[in-house]
Amino acid sequence: MNTEGSRVFLRVENLKKSFGGVQALKGLSFTVTAGIIKAVIGPNGAGKTTLFNVITGVFPPNDGSIALDGVSIEGQKSRDIARLGVSRTFQNVEIFGRMTVLENVMVGRHIQSRAGIIGTGLRLSKMRREERQIQESAMDYLQFVGLEHRAGELAGNLPLGEQKMLEVARALATDPKILLLDEPAGGLNTRETEGLAALIMRILERDITVVLVEHDMNLVMDISDEILVMNFGEKIAEGRPKQVKDDPLVIKAYLGEEVDYSDL
Repeated sequence: MNTEGSRVFLRVENLKKSFGGVQALKGLSFTVTAGIIKAVIGPNGAGKTTLFNVITGVFPPNDGSIALDGVSIEGQKSRDIARLGVSRTFQNVEIFGRMTVLENVMVGRHIQSRAGIIGTGLRLSKMRREERQIQESAMDYLQFVGLEHRAGELAGNLPLGEQKMLEVARALATDPKILLLDEPAGGLNTRETEGLAALIMRILERDITVVLVEHDMNLVMDISDEILVMNFGEKIAEGRPKQVKDDPLVIKAYLGEEVDYSDL
């Protein structure tokens, strides 16, 4: 994908985050251009999930700035950041196992609810109409990820691959402008990973920018427009997949000799 001349959609500058004496992010800076897939890779402990947690408001940064389409979001509450158009999935799937598949996606859609708490409590006509719209929209997202036939089942009964697709559907239901996927291919087999790659490409076609933390290097190299490489909370490389693959620092710190470069 040619991203030259496109606007910077996410800008992270000098981001720092510490937990006690451990510095998880050490002045990290990078940008994400609108309309691309950007992968974030690095060994375990590099700070990738911490980065997602800070961007989405789970943790406040100790220093630095985060701007979404020019609007500062660092330090804001997670719900407010979600309403601005940032959504995510989690490394360890976080679904409501005792709720149905459809209800899980409806939870995501309620972020955009307008009826309010009073309307919900009183079951006002406006709220009832909106609830029907939320249910219909949730079904559309289930169809998009291929789970419409599971709508009435308990989410906890789904196999891992389908739980991950459900989490993507719920994240999409918040109507994001940028979607952060934290190791979506973890635990998936080859067929499921291929389906995930196709799904991510379809998400991109909806004008949703994607940032992807992933250890599956074949997936990363196949679908990413740009790659950011982290190690010990710092950026050690950034660029197109071919540039990153051939970077000596990346090879030493992350890719190593175990990667079969014929597959990349």
